[in-house]
Amino acid sequence: MAAATFVAVPFLQGRADAQTPRPAAPASAKPSPTPVPAASAQPGRAASRPRNIIFVLVDDLRFDGMGFLQPGLLHTPNIDRMAREGTYFPNAVTTSSLCSPSRATILTGMTARNHGIVDNNDSSEAGLTFFPAYLQQAGYQTAYIGKWHMGQASAGPRAGFNRWISFRGQGDYYPTTGISPADIAAGKRHMLNVDGQEVAQKGYITDELTDYAMDWLERGRDQSKPFFLYLSHKGVHSDPLPPPRYAHQYDKAQFTLPASAANTPENYRGKPMWVYNQRNTWHGIDFFYNSDMKMTEYLKYYYGTLSAIDDSLGRIMTYLRKTGQDKDTLVVFTSDNGFQIGDHGLIDKRTAYEASVRVPLLIWEPGTVPAATVNSGRLRGLDFAPTFLTAAGVPTMPQQFEGQNAWGLLTGAMTPAQWNPSDFIYEYYWEWTFPQTPTTFAITRGNLKYIQYHGIYDRDELYDLAADPTEMHNLADDPAHVQDKVTLRRALYQQMANNRGQHMIPYSQRLSIGAVRRMQGGTGPAPFPAEWQVGPNRDDRMDDMMPDSPAKVQARAAGRPFMVAPTVDQQFKQIPQK
Repeated sequence: MAAATFVAVPFLQGRADAQTPRPAAPASAKPSPTPVPAASAQPGRAASRPRNIIFVLVDDLRFDGMGFLQPGLLHTPNIDRMAREGTYFPNAVTTSSLCSPSRATILTGMTARNHGIVDNNDSSEAGLTFFPAYLQQAGYQTAYIGKWHMGQASAGPRAGFNRWISFRGQGDYYPTTGISPADIAAGKRHMLNVDGQEVAQKGYITDELTDYAMDWLERGRDQSKPFFLYLSHKGVHSDPLPPPRYAHQYDKAQFTLPASAANTPENYRGKPMWVYNQRNTWHGIDFFYNSDMKMTEYLKYYYGTLSAIDDSLGRIMTYLRKTGQDKDTLVVFTSDNGFQIGDHGLIDKRTAYEASVRVPLLIWEPGTVPAATVNSGRLRGLDFAPTFLTAAGVPTMPQQFEGQNAWGLLTGAMTPAQWNPSDFIYEYYWEWTFPQTPTTFAITRGNLKYIQYHGIYDRDELYDLAADPTEMHNLADDPAHVQDKVTLRRALYQQMANNRGQHMIPYSQRLSIGAVRRMQGGTGPAPFPAEWQVGPNRDDRMDDMMPDSPAKVQARAAGRPFMVAPTVDQQFKQIPQK
């Protein structure tokens, strides 16, 4: 098992990159949902004083999509400075790699199977409490500015926030994108919801949201109270449009796709059929978003859009430094989910593969959070709510929280080896809107990741992330790993129970066939695995339905049935005839 690391290094030395395996994390029991005093587990006790907290959430930002991880290619000076002055967490992950479920998990401190917002199709928010409400109770001023996009299809204010600026759905980069010329001439504009009032969007969305954030920080809040700002950007979600100042920033950039983007037998050996079948779809590298654009071109828009977010971060950090609040403010920069740019022939997210579940995470508070540090401790979006309440000095955790308090890990009082995170459980539920990706459950324990799919005729997967960080060698059918598969499969089932002890597959109302188109003349369907192609009347025909075990593997290796199961006509011949 690989050792976890906690290193303070000169900036860019010892950095993690796209091929760095995630360090091993020892297994532990599933955290209890009952109230837990934040001071009960040293050194992750409640902070001694309330501090300001700024949470900056980017949409669909790839885990390695920052300049200090791709020097000479990407230009993100403010993000890079945050890394120099704070701590970078290369092993941050999301428990559901999709906008609405991920955001609901961050805001509630609950898993998707418990908060019930399982896709992007307007699930109910009824009965949910968002953690900023607890900060309000502790005396905080709170603001939500930006993309909400979860649950109820409304841009209206939610409980827990003193200031509210949002918009319906995904929002729009510019005030008139997607509006017909006639409607533009008639004065139609995209709208923002400002504290319950509809206000026309005036400019580029990233800049406008930042203007609202700065206005609240400088003039709109009670300056005598600590504050919590949740700044939720639309960027860099598809289809990313940069502001004019960055429209041509990456015109000459040469982007390289992952090696697994190539359509080769080696890349698909051991992969489920659905992965190959998705290649020529809305979320496949050959026909992504049903266009003929190359991903290498798309990334020029994607990273140009990120530059405006980098500017936004710079404005916030400059304000904190100039006003002397830098040492009293915790700043967190992350993404709701990862993004695939051809990994395994896929784009977008949703899958349990590393490029989908891993997210960028930088944390900064001079004097409290170690500077120029790479911390290998694995953090989930699920862990933010209890950690923020602890950082705010709240002594007791609400019963709803399922994550772990990581305050000691953030401050360096706890090493990654002491962190001891629970198993990383991943859940994604099939959506009718984008039916290419099946319901997916996964568990990562130490370096081993096991993935299984629900309601689909296909393989499962097992990877050793230390030896195989890009997940190219499926070990699910390797006889040497049968016990690993059995153990992880059992643990995954046990931990996927909801808070009522049920194993349920939630789903939303279907309204159309969804994005099912394929490019004419493009990649065809995947063949069934060769080992599934067999002749009739085999004595071992029931073996695949028997629980996996070392004994079953031994029987197969010996060329004999694990369970002898003659067909009915064969059995009939053995019945004594009168």
